[in-house]
Amino acid sequence: MLTAEHSESTEEFENNSLTDAIIGAAITVHRELGPGLLESVYEKCLAFELADRGFFATTQKEIPVSYKNLTFDCGFRADLIVENKVLVELKSIDQLLPVHTAQVLTYLKLSNLRTGLLINFNVPLLKSGIKRLSI
Repeated sequence: MLTAEHSESTEEFENNSLTDAIIGAAITVHRELGPGLLESVYEKCLAFELADRGFFATTQKEIPVSYKNLTFDCGFRADLIVENKVLVELKSIDQLLPVHTAQVLTYLKLSNLRTGLLINFNVPLLKSGIKRLSI
């Protein structure tokens, strides 16, 4: 029988494996395209690369806001949600700022997901543009 602690660690392990796979796909896209393109280009290519590797990814997933028992469609959209477990926010900017981390953490909270990746493609080496976040 699985305890809550064991179940949680299994989920965390699965999410770590999934984030590793997403990062691998993102590195492939970055190696092929390089930095300097629009975020939308990386999104389409990463979604293709993930699908090609057998992963289900939803793009531009609407994230509603719940407030005092009401739900509002405020136009928040996650760039990618992979396997309904990991939220991926893509950027193509000079540098990641604290507001970008806050954005992903808020999206995680609103979407009831626990794990997110913030990936900035506008860097020479993609490894330096990746942040893994969890709540």
